[in-house]
Amino acid sequence: MNLAGKNILVVGGSSGIGLALVHTLIKNGAKVYVISRSRPGDFPSQAEHLSLDITGNLDSVQLFLPEILDGLVYAVGSINLKPFGRLTADDFLNDYRLNVLGAAQIIQQSAKQLKSSAGSSIVLISTVAVKIGLAYHASVSAAKGAVEGLALALAAEFAAQQIRVNVVAPSLTDTPLAQNLLNSPEKREASAKRHPLSRIGQPQDISNLIAFLLSEESSWITGQVIGIDGGLGKLKTN
Repeated sequence: MNLAGKNILVVGGSSGIGLALVHTLIKNGAKVYVISRSRPGDFPSQAEHLSLDITGNLDSVQLFLPEILDGLVYAVGSINLKPFGRLTADDFLNDYRLNVLGAAQIIQQSAKQLKSSAGSSIVLISTVAVKIGLAYHASVSAAKGAVEGLALALAAEFAAQQIRVNVVAPSLTDTPLAQNLLNSPEKREASAKRHPLSRIGQPQDISNLIAFLLSEESSWITGQVIGIDGGLGKLKTN
């Protein structure tokens, strides 16, 4: 993939999938701008960074962004897994605010810069749980389902301006956000066995697909929700 000369904004690029993506984009020649709450010690020096809580005041975003933005990735998420009876209204609202409103507001903040590109790309992140239904996922699945709806609506609205909008929907991925689900050999083995390919996802698996969707090689792809889930979303092998 050739991303040389592309300006890409990654929101939530300080760990997990987001940080893997930052490294992938830099390796492929992009100029990367990252918004996250904190800057880790191993953060690449080639990337610009803005420390910001995406659910708070976004006034500083305009000063941070370049005049032209060729891509935007919203890699912020949550894994709030509880039995339905224990979920509160705040659980649902917080997941919606982080996953949906956060994405919508940063896209609004970046709209002028995205429109200034000859053809830009937005990538949002959902979850396989929206498609197949998983126990204890009611709140996060509801929020990520809304993310998919938002992306499809924006893909239709932005098509005339040559702005593409797509979604990637991973299954369980080995990131800091998922460590409570993978913090023992037994949990890791059980999680791997649930997937037809018999392994859990790695951040690089997801970041490679996102980088492709940001590149010109995917210039005829928009309005898609693409599963990257080791076959879990489509296949039944036992």
